[in-house]
Amino acid sequence: MNMQNNWNDRDATALIEELGKSGVNEDLALRVYTTRLLGRVPQLVLHGGGNTSVKTTATDIGGQNWDVLCVKGSGWDMGVIEPAGLPAVKLEPLLRTRNFDALSDEMMVELQRSNLIYSGSPNPSVEALLHAFIPHKFVDHTHSTAVLAVIDQENSAELAQQVFGPRFGFVPYIMPGFDLAKKAAEVYEANPDVDGLILDKHGIFTFAQTAKGAYDLMIDAVSAAEDYVATHQKFTSFPKADLPAQIATPENVLPIVRGIVAEALGEGEFNRFICDYRTDAHIRDFVDAADLADFATRGMPTPDLSIRIKNKPVILPVPEAGKLDDFKQRAQAAVDAFIADYTAYFTEHDSADDVARTMLDPMPRLALIPGFGLIGFGRTGKDAAIAADVGEIFIETVANAERHGAFHPVSMGELFKLEYWSLEQAKLASAKKRPLDGQIVLVTGGAGAIGAATCAVFAEQGAQVVVADLDLSKAQEVAQSLSGNHLALACDVTDPQSVASAFDAISRRYGGLDIVVSNAGAAWEGAIGDLDDAILRKSFELNFFSHQTVSQHAIAVFKAQGTGGCLLYNTSKQAINPGANFGAYGLAKAATLFLSRQYALEYGAIGVRSNAVNADRIRSGLLDGDMIANRSSARGVSVADYMAGNLLRQEVTARDVAEAFLAQALARRTTGNVATVDGGNIAAILR
Repeated sequence: MNMQNNWNDRDATALIEELGKSGVNEDLALRVYTTRLLGRVPQLVLHGGGNTSVKTTATDIGGQNWDVLCVKGSGWDMGVIEPAGLPAVKLEPLLRTRNFDALSDEMMVELQRSNLIYSGSPNPSVEALLHAFIPHKFVDHTHSTAVLAVIDQENSAELAQQVFGPRFGFVPYIMPGFDLAKKAAEVYEANPDVDGLILDKHGIFTFAQTAKGAYDLMIDAVSAAEDYVATHQKFTSFPKADLPAQIATPENVLPIVRGIVAEALGEGEFNRFICDYRTDAHIRDFVDAADLADFATRGMPTPDLSIRIKNKPVILPVPEAGKLDDFKQRAQAAVDAFIADYTAYFTEHDSADDVARTMLDPMPRLALIPGFGLIGFGRTGKDAAIAADVGEIFIETVANAERHGAFHPVSMGELFKLEYWSLEQAKLASAKKRPLDGQIVLVTGGAGAIGAATCAVFAEQGAQVVVADLDLSKAQEVAQSLSGNHLALACDVTDPQSVASAFDAISRRYGGLDIVVSNAGAAWEGAIGDLDDAILRKSFELNFFSHQTVSQHAIAVFKAQGTGGCLLYNTSKQAINPGANFGAYGLAKAATLFLSRQYALEYGAIGVRSNAVNADRIRSGLLDGDMIANRSSARGVSVADYMAGNLLRQEVTARDVAEAFLAQALARRTTGNVATVDGGNIAAILR
């Protein structure tokens, strides 16, 4: 089926009118419109893999009018781009560079930034000069998977002529930047009647005087590539490898893989990754192929993918059910071999010149697993999803290239140039790392006051958060309030099956778990001598046994990963300083306090830390408005005085408790600890 042309006159007119209200001219409005059309199709543009431009006019802050190039800015997603994502650069200074003999990447960026109409704009695309040198008003650039399937061949120039004809010029592979812009301009100027350019091993440019014209040309060219691949394919399904009848489940496989790709820093510390697991019929057809290790490790369909998933994926062994120890051993060997190969790749190509470079971590970012699927790895959930998205596009492009010919990408040396591009190195150097990047935290009772505050505090420090609560809708509200792709789960911690299902869901979604904040709890009042047995047992189910159930499941994941872990318990001051009529709560919490110490004692040898927080008088579901009013009235004090009834004379908040959990999570050499968060209560101080 051919690429769909999604141009709609009514939608285009509506956007012109909408953006016109904020002073955006028609040229830029149409540029936004077709950029979004292109950016919403993964087979055209994925995570930065393309750009667009329009030549128009803009007025600077002093009122002077300029001829400008509005070109996609760094960091903007074409599918949801706004006018601000197409920064205006003065056109004439860009055109002057056409006669330069050379221009470094750093000077090119400086030139572009120094000629921005608005200084706060994002950096223009590194391909801005290419856009500038093409005289047409609208220029579109994509990394179409169908086009790449045609030109990722040894005879790419011949095929490009056959598929696209004289309407398109052919540009040999050159890394993006000034040299590519000059070469593309030369090819265009040799035949100014062309509708576009095919950039070998890179992508396609189309251009016209109208937004619709450039867009239509792109869709037509991509459709021609799709038609060629479909009509010349040698097979529809790859010959398959012999696979075992039973494959292990994702919840059992993913924690093992996640532990293997964790980067050991020494002394029990690791840089961890989030996993994004995917499988479907198309993925399985590819990863189950008998020759997977050959065609899947030749390189990247277009070099910019190396920034996301390195120079190639790692191929892991088949995870046969019932043989996970064997899988773990062979998967570790495969990753070790990948690391050695990547290190050699860096050493070989880094030594080719005297440029100072720092080797990136050598861990893979994409795993292909026969019988199973693919896994993307990233320091955040977003990065892992991007790696998995790119992995799917990798599979589609390589599969189509193999079906009609033989996948023949750009050389590893060229991949290295882009992966270790000075501009990319600068981005990495400036990136801010947070203490919990790559780590996954589960918070039970996550929709309550303390739980929600804990979720927020951990998310701020980079953790991927799982909000587990009896009330799914409230858990979803908390997850959505956090910045990032966090997970909400319905979980009854007193139901072992519900807990087991929650842990399976966490492993399937993120690959495992690093920190558990076992926080869910509730209090029942009553004099201990008169207390109904059922209430006491109910309190122990929630306030003790549920913590044990959660901890047991966590330990199983920690063992599979082999990278340690952290158990944190909300034990309350009742565990140390019991209050009258709160025996049902305090007894269970006291047991949980000692449970935390038992886990510290028994699992410290595998790197598991276990700590507890003992808090008091926190506004929450346990201590709600009615209870606060009753207690303050019984003591003959105001609500404010009651809540601040501590040595510091200050109310303790849910966030104070959350920050204590965070401090324990970050205290890498602390276990068996109890942190008191109550503003000062001599009776509750441990001694």
